[in-house]
Amino acid sequence: MTREKPKNLWLSRWGFILAATGSAVGLGNIWKFPYITGEFGGGAFVLMYLLCILAIGVPVMMCEIAIGRRGRGSPIDAIGRVVRENNGNLLWKAVGGMAMTAGFLILCFYVVVAGWAFAYTVKMLDGSLAATSVEALGGVFEAHNANPWELGGWSLLVALLTLWIVAKGVQKGIENAVRWMMPGLAVLLLILVGYAVTSGGFDQGFAFLFSFDTSKITGEALLAALGHAFFTLSLASGAILTYGSYIPDDQSIARTTFMVAIADTCVALLAGLAIFPIIFANGMDPTAGPGLIFMSLPLAFQQMPFGTAFGVLFFAMVSIAALTSAISMIEATVAYLNEKHGISRMKAAIGSGAVLLVISMLAMLSFNLLSGWTPMGKNFFDWLDYLTSRWMMPLGGIFIVLLAGYALRSEIMRDELNLPPLGYALWLFMVRYVCPVLILMVFLHALGWLGFDPLQRWYWIAGAIGALAVLGEMLRPRVMPALAGR
Repeated sequence: MTREKPKNLWLSRWGFILAATGSAVGLGNIWKFPYITGEFGGGAFVLMYLLCILAIGVPVMMCEIAIGRRGRGSPIDAIGRVVRENNGNLLWKAVGGMAMTAGFLILCFYVVVAGWAFAYTVKMLDGSLAATSVEALGGVFEAHNANPWELGGWSLLVALLTLWIVAKGVQKGIENAVRWMMPGLAVLLLILVGYAVTSGGFDQGFAFLFSFDTSKITGEALLAALGHAFFTLSLASGAILTYGSYIPDDQSIARTTFMVAIADTCVALLAGLAIFPIIFANGMDPTAGPGLIFMSLPLAFQQMPFGTAFGVLFFAMVSIAALTSAISMIEATVAYLNEKHGISRMKAAIGSGAVLLVISMLAMLSFNLLSGWTPMGKNFFDWLDYLTSRWMMPLGGIFIVLLAGYALRSEIMRDELNLPPLGYALWLFMVRYVCPVLILMVFLHALGWLGFDPLQRWYWIAGAIGALAVLGEMLRPRVMPALAGR
């Protein structure tokens, strides 16, 4: 079969690395990873998280990039072309459809969250966040969300900026944007870390993040590491698969994947070094969750020299991180409309943007006019989050590894990954036998159905992986032949 000619390509390897890292680094990554790191043992948790990245994040990301590059298209088209090359069942295209839909629905509520960061950049500058307590700033946050015009206006701004960048194209829009946004984010982050060093709480913040406390490594910590390793890299949302379709043929997928994973982890840890020293210096609670960003930190900045200026820089950094993530979430939909149906990127962006604005408006109204509408105990915003993060993304991840590890002929992925025999055999073993079990754990835990402590019952996990490996190699051997270079 003649390979699909790429319609768009990144200008350089760094185009994909910056775009994929921008997709991975979002608002949740800035506060959540540092927080769970400190909560679950600091350096011990970081080590466990890196092992989880190697076990689940890197192999699945390599799957998505390889399928994207092989199929050269949106998630639906790329999977369809690869399956067609394999003479397989085209129902696999539904996996791409689910991933694309998940990314779009995530964006529908993410623009509201990103709007908070944009709004707080201005509020920090104009003095709207002047308060004497966390409770008072909580009132400011609630008042902001209670005003549909203010909340909706900032959400609309994020949506329009996202659509404008994506409409300009892969090279002139996305790649040009991330080429200045990601280095800008890194510079702002380093400035804030330097500021945190002078706060007087740097030693405490550093200890919170990197003290090696193995006693805090529990089953819950393992599940937190697994979940973050899966969700942080924007897997099963259509973003990485679509971005992967723009990678030139001569670029190493393995090397690129590792660089993205390392960059994402470094940004998260640097964010922790920027945030927690300031929190400790002002005697605040480092476990405040999302309130850490929008309530505790603004108060801390006000109490410090040049705090307003650095507060503006901080929220500008968060805004950039939010925008780069938003871009990746809609690119799959725009690419599908553009490549499959021949609609110009501008018209595709406008069309998908119109649907986005309708759904995001309902998500925004969940905080004010529609706050009383809670079918089955969840408002519209919560339902979008629940359906995507707890159902669609974990299931999408499972189907992706089943497709790559079982359904496709071995030579398709081997040719695309271009790994040495040992490297390919290791990747194949992880994708076929380890990743399905671990992603299933993430899925069951997200739904509250796991029912056992994974550390206390580690042999259950090992047994499941072992049984799957034995059964897989008996029925359809692939790992052993790959190890032998066949």
